[in-house]
Formats: sequence, C-alpha cells, structure tokens
Amino acid sequence: NTLSLHDALPILVKRRMLIVFFILFILFFLLVSRLSYVMIVKGSDYKEKAILQWTSDVRISPKRGRILDRSGKELAISANVFRVDLDLNALRETTTKNKLTMKVIAPELATILGMESSDVLSTLTKTNSKGKAIGSAILKRRIEKVTADKISDYSKKHNLRGIVITGDTKRFYPNNNFLASVLGHTNSDGNGLTGVELYYNKFLSGVPGIKISETDRKSEELPYTISDYTKPINGKDVVLTIDEMIQYFCEKAASQAMIDNKAKAVSIIAMNPKNGEILGMVNKPDYNPNDPWDLSKSYDENQKVWRNRAVSDIFEPGSIFKVFTATAAMEEGLVKEDDKFFCSGSTVVAGRRIKCWKTTGHGAENFVDILKNSCNVGFMELGRRLGAEKLNKYIYLFGFGQKTKIDVNGEASGIVTKTKNMTAQDVATTSFGQHDAISCIQYLTGFNAIANGGKLITPHIMKEIVDYGDTNTKKVLEKYSNYNERKIIEPAVAKQLRGYLEQVVESGGGKKAFIAGYHIAGKTGTAQKISETGPGYASQKYVSSFAGMAPSNDPQITILINIDEPDPSNYYGGQIATVVGKQVFNDIFNYLSLKSDATSEEIGKSLLKDIIVPEVRGLKTADAQKIIKENNLKIKLSSDGGTITDMTPKPGYTVKEGTEIILHTGAVKEDSNTVMVPSIIGHSSESASELLSSLGLKVTFTGNGIVSEQTLEGKVVKKGTTITANLDIMAD
Repeated sequence: NTLSLHDALPILVKRRMLIVFFILFILFFLLVSRLSYVMIVKGSDYKEKAILQWTSDVRISPKRGRILDRSGKELAISANVFRVDLDLNALRETTTKNKLTMKVIAPELATILGMESSDVLSTLTKTNSKGKAIGSAILKRRIEKVTADKISDYSKKHNLRGIVITGDTKRFYPNNNFLASVLGHTNSDGNGLTGVELYYNKFLSGVPGIKISETDRKSEELPYTISDYTKPINGKDVVLTIDEMIQYFCEKAASQAMIDNKAKAVSIIAMNPKNGEILGMVNKPDYNPNDPWDLSKSYDENQKVWRNRAVSDIFEPGSIFKVFTATAAMEEGLVKEDDKFFCSGSTVVAGRRIKCWKTTGHGAENFVDILKNSCNVGFMELGRRLGAEKLNKYIYLFGFGQKTKIDVNGEASGIVTKTKNMTAQDVATTSFGQHDAISCIQYLTGFNAIANGGKLITPHIMKEIVDYGDTNTKKVLEKYSNYNERKIIEPAVAKQLRGYLEQVVESGGGKKAFIAGYHIAGKTGTAQKISETGPGYASQKYVSSFAGMAPSNDPQITILINIDEPDPSNYYGGQIATVVGKQVFNDIFNYLSLKSDATSEEIGKSLLKDIIVPEVRGLKTADAQKIIKENNLKIKLSSDGGTITDMTPKPGYTVKEGTEIILHTGAVKEDSNTVMVPSIIGHSSESASELLSSLGLKVTFTGNGIVSEQTLEGKVVKKGTTITANLDIMAD
C-alpha cells in the first residue's frame, strides 16, 4: 500500500500542474485576445476617444458653391459671415472660476445675438439622453462681423473660455423671388432643402475644414504643441441651362397672367427642343428664398408654396393632348390629310353620348380641320381607329405615366390608365385629353419630340459643374450627359404635323398667338378640373393651356403656358393662354434675334391688339374723342362740330389698336343707325351682353357656359337687331 501511494503521488502532482497550467494558458489566451481586440479591432476608436480627451477641435465651414445661369450670372451666392460655437466644458469651468453662472451670462449673450434669453440658457445647460451635461453646442449661425466682435469682446471682458467664433456662410439670392421654385433654398445648417439647392447639394456643399489643438485639463491650448489644420474645400458652382433674360420674360408674363385672369396659379416653361435644356421655368405665386418661412403657415403649407408645380403637379391636359393622338394616328397610317369627318356636336360611345365642346357641331371636316377646330368628335374617331393598345403605346412612348427624370426633386409620374383596364369610353375621352393626368414638364418633353423631328430627350436644368479654384480659373468638372435620347416617331410625321399645327395658330383656335413671319405652330387646350370633394369635375374650375414652337420648319424654342383656375367668365385657352404665349414668344424672338420672313410693318401690325370700335355717335365731340383714345385708337375729325353724327369705320368693326377713326360732325346720314356685329366667341353671357348692348344690339342665349357660336357675325345690321348666341361649357 505504501508503494502504491508513493507511486500515485507524482501522478497526482502532475495532473494538478497540468490543470493549473491549462487554467493559466486559458487566462493568458483570453488576455492576449482581449489586448488584440483592444489594440487591433477597437484601437482606432479608443485612440480617437483618447485624442478627444487632450485635444479640442473646431470645424471650419466651407463656402457653399454658387448657382449661375448659363452665362455665368449669379442666381444664388454665399456671403461670408460668422458662427458661435460652444465648448461647454471650458465655459462651465471658467464661469465657475469667475463666479458667474449660466443664468447670468445667458441674457447678456441673448441681447448681443438678438435671441430669446430662455433659448440661450437652454443651449448653455443642455443635457444628453442620460441627463449628463453635453460638451459642445452651436449657439447661433450666420451672424455679421459686428455681432461676432461684440461676442468676442464680451468673452474677453469676463475672461470666459469656450465661446468660439468661426467663419460661416449665409445663402443669399440676389434676385429674391426670381426662379425661386427652381433654385429652392437651404436649411439652417446651410444644406439644400428644396430645388437645385437640394438636388445638387453634394456639389454645392463642399467639405468642412478642421483645426485640432492639444489642450490641458482646463481646455487651454498648450504652447509649443503641434496642431493639425485641414483647410475646408469650398463647394463647386452649378451652372444652369436657364437663360436669365428668357427667365425674366417668363416671370413677367406669368405675373401679368395671374392678374389679368384672376388665376389661382400660372406656370410657364421655355425649352430648347433639340437638347432638352430648360431656358426658363416659372410658377406663380412663388416665394422669396431669402425668407422662405411664412410663420402664419404650417410646415406642410409652406412646402406647398415651395414646390415646383410645373414638375410636381399633374392635370388633365385637354386639347393640347390632341397633338399626340394625331401623331399616333399618322404614325400608324390610320389617317390622311383629306380624310372626312362629320361633327354633329356629339357621338355615342358604348351607349354613352359624349359631347364635342361645340355642342352644335362643326359639320363636315377633314383631318386638318379637326386639329384647327379642336373637334372632340373627330378625335374620338381617331381614338376608335387606334384602339386602347395603340393609343397607349404612343402615350408611353412620349413619356407619360412615368417620370421624365428631370434633375429636380419632387417630380410626379402622372396617371395613365392601364391598357387592360381601358373601356371604349376611356379611349374616347383620352383621345381628346380629358382622362389621363400629366405634369407640365412631361407635356413639353413630349411636345419637344414633335419639334425636334421625333426624338425624346430628358429635360434638364443643370448645364455643368464648375470649379474656379484659388486662381479663379474656370475648370469644368462635369457636364450634363444623361440625355437618354431615343427616336420615337418618324421625322417626316413630325414635320407634317408641325405644318398642321402652324395652321392652328394662323387661322384656327390658336390665332391669338400669331406673329407674322415667325411661323409659330401650336395647340390650345381648356380642361375641366377634377373635383377635390367628390367624383366628377369641379364646377367652373378649368385649366387653360397653350403649347407652341417656332419656327415650325426647324423649331428653336418651345413654350408651355398653363393657367390654373382663371376667372370663369373668360377661361377659354384660345382666348387667354394664347395671348400670354404671344407675349413670351415675341420677347424671346427679339432677344434671340430670330429672323422673320415678314416685313417689320407686318410684324408690328400682327402684334397689335384687336379693338372693337366703340359707339360714339350722338356724343359731344370732346366725350367721343376721350372714348376713342381710351381704346388706343387714333382720331381724325372730318369737320368742326359739337356732336358726332357718323364715323368710319362703323361701330362694331374689329380693328388693330392705333387705327385711325374718322369722326363726322355734319348732317346725319341714312346708314348712321347701322353697326357691325362683332365676334363674341369665347365671351361669357355677361360680357357679351355688355358689349352688344354698348353697340345698340340685343342678344338671346341658349345653353350654359361661354359663347361657342353666334348669328350675324361680321354683318352690318341696324341697331336693335337681336343676335342669337349658343353657350357651351368649353372644355376643348
């Protein structure tokens, strides 16, 4: 037994040593693993935390890049200002050392900065989620140098450390509301919040610089220590496709259209159809990006004011959409120029009678006529020939129902009924533009394809990204390249249709946009608005539009005029949107020095407004002269006399402003009781009655809406004659 115990003892000792060794090995392994984790995996984190304990850093804001028009004119710039940052650890220590409190210094800082004392105190005493005092905060940004100096003086006077003044930038829009919905604006941190400022923020914002200094435990900078300084990288400049002058023409016209038509809103876009560049884009009403917040409105209400409605809002286009139905039928070989149509005022589709905007009908027409007359019945026939599948094929080809991918945030996709869900009635109403919903930018992008010979091109607002650097030498970093150009229709079809659309402006529904010698091609539209409170359309709410291109043989410019909810007494697109389009076109033609094949006299005459000669017979000469002058007409007295007995031309004639009216004061002639019956097409019953009554004529109305047809137009009749006028709800 003794030998067996003696033999077992070494074995037991060895076993215990192995166990101890194994335990030590495990502990050593765990220690090495932990050290490896700390040094290798978490090393950079711990190093950063350690550095933060003996360093202080100040971030230096970069200067935000400018936004320029295509010629380099400044639309948004950044002015040099200052900001107040707080090292709260140092500030707490020095306030205690100098027997001050945050409650004491808060009101004094607030007075200098123009802030509420409670807001300053809240920042000075801010805590984190665990209730511990935070180490740093921003007190106020974008202060002027005078204010920054006062803060610096206050800090020195009270021997306070921790109030840090650094450079900052303040966004400034030198033209205030000009191009506001396109440019957008920045938030309180200087980053883009809307528009170009948001979409191109990564180029505009730059990279902050940083200054790191070693400090002692009191957060004071140590002498003879190395500080790390990284220079901020300023933002790049964004050059837009916008032409400042064309934008000005659009802004001016939109503002005037708002007033003249008592409209809810007006949007105008001008583009180069050959490359998709947006030369002008305006939405009225708008806002001032220098002061974007209306404190009387909620955040959502402010956002509605900021939005670029030409991109973000959709509408049923009405008859301006007919150009695409016509293109589809032509491209598919389903219609020829001399094809015959007959409009009786309505047609029955799948058991439902759908009216033309002219309920008395257009009668016999050819293909060009249905475009010139904007005949819904004719276009429903084209829709029937195409069918749902072919009609939608071209709707999608022209880019409707999908985003154009314009380089602006908030774009709407629009609404297009799926082919499988389209009924015969849907095809009929879609064919004349009163079913699907699109945005202004979608429409003009599609319209450009007809203007440029059949190519769909992505619309864009950015021309190039540039950097001027320290030497003020322009360096182009990036040019717009996402054109996604693709052929969707044959050039011959596009050319033929442009010829038809020129006739629409020369002698059809768009004739109020006509300017001699410039060959404007276009289409008008008047669409009812969908009700926001229930099914169907809203009463007396319309969208009036005009789309045009010029010159028709090789368009250099396209425009779209969109007037939302004009005065319901005069809302017809051919009456109001064309007038705005004519103004914009004329300004652009003169600016671009586009050549006309008409004489200057012919051009000047076509630009003059039409005036209906007023009735002044029987009035005293002085009173008659006053009325004639108020109508922008010239006067010639054939003889001296106290009372006007006759005039040439007769009252009711339509003449151009500046036309000379001859007033007679001699003996009364036999035909002095006759007048010319003027056109009252497009007038409300009230304005038509007022006009005809002033000429001594009577009128009776049938139907509801505005005048679509009348009797005796252009006839010389005796006073007291009754004119019959038919009223229609014009949604053409």
